Amino acid sequence: MSPKTEIINPLDYLGWDDLVLATEGYSFFHSSNWARVLHETYGYRPVYLTAMDAGKIVASLPCMEIKSLLTGARAVSLPFTDYCEAIVAPGSEHTAQSLFDELMGYGKQAGWRSIEIRCGNRLSEEVPPFAVHYGHVVDVARDAEELLSGLRESTRRNIKKAINEGVRVELSDSMESLRTFYRLNCLTRREHGLPPQPFRFFEKLHEHVLSQGRGFVALSSIRNESIAGAVFLHFGGTAIYKYGASDKSYQHLRANNLVMWEAIRWCSENGVRNLCLGRTEPEHDGLLQFKRGWGARERRVHYYKYDVRSAWFVSERPKALGGHKKIIHRVPIPLLRLAGTVLYRHIG
Repeated sequence: MSPKTEIINPLDYLGWDDLVLATEGYSFFHSSNWARVLHETYGYRPVYLTAMDAGKIVASLPCMEIKSLLTGARAVSLPFTDYCEAIVAPGSEHTAQSLFDELMGYGKQAGWRSIEIRCGNRLSEEVPPFAVHYGHVVDVARDAEELLSGLRESTRRNIKKAINEGVRVELSDSMESLRTFYRLNCLTRREHGLPPQPFRFFEKLHEHVLSQGRGFVALSSIRNESIAGAVFLHFGGTAIYKYGASDKSYQHLRANNLVMWEAIRWCSENGVRNLCLGRTEPEHDGLLQFKRGWGARERRVHYYKYDVRSAWFVSERPKALGGHKKIIHRVPIPLLRLAGTVLYRHIG
């Protein structure tokens, strides 16, 4: 008989991370570190539907409850997360679909308006995703020479160009490095027509992740000026390239390529097996080309949204309007930061 599921809060569950690390298919996003960052930054409540057997996790679907005056009560697995698979032990009677079915029942009782699941594999052929993205994973459990030979020729050329131009990369887990990255992040978010995340999020990321030895910032500079950077998070044998940013005026130096290469080398030398490059929207050709240059395995990432009130799956994401980007490009960064502080907790 399959063990029954229960709602667990990983922030209160002693030894949660060790239990997760003993499963197959875990990622950084299953860790209590990420749950704590989301909870303390945005006030989301962890609702992890989990089945335990003999002190081990046999199935788990991580989820956060979001209560918002703008969007109502709803749940996301997981907010601000590229994708997060359900954990299902081999031979378990539980499946990702059965866990989701149970979560739908819980959501109805809890008064949720909707449930969003962000996973790699499809739930089933009968359930339509409302969005499909690309995911990329690099096998970094190899030495630097083998990794370098597996890169696309243009990627190797861009790394060499950055080095020849005098670009240098430093890896750090300090709050100062996050502040420097945040400045670049604000520039990049505005360029993309988006407000930046609240700085409090990065403070919590430092407190609960970087200072705990589970992440770092890679910053590139030239003549002592930081021009590009990225935030990497790691947990057990997995790591993820979570955020990237740069000063567009230095794009010709190809600093982003050197940032990624130095992070890959660090992962290779520190016991990481797989480096996830996050999600990419199909229409972002430039970013897709960048990620495909690192010898990554490509897969589809499916997002599902269930409308609890109508008991129906949303089949298509509402079309975004492009006009707002022209406006945001002209908004001063302090105002964009204020907008991000106000809005992000409602977005999830």
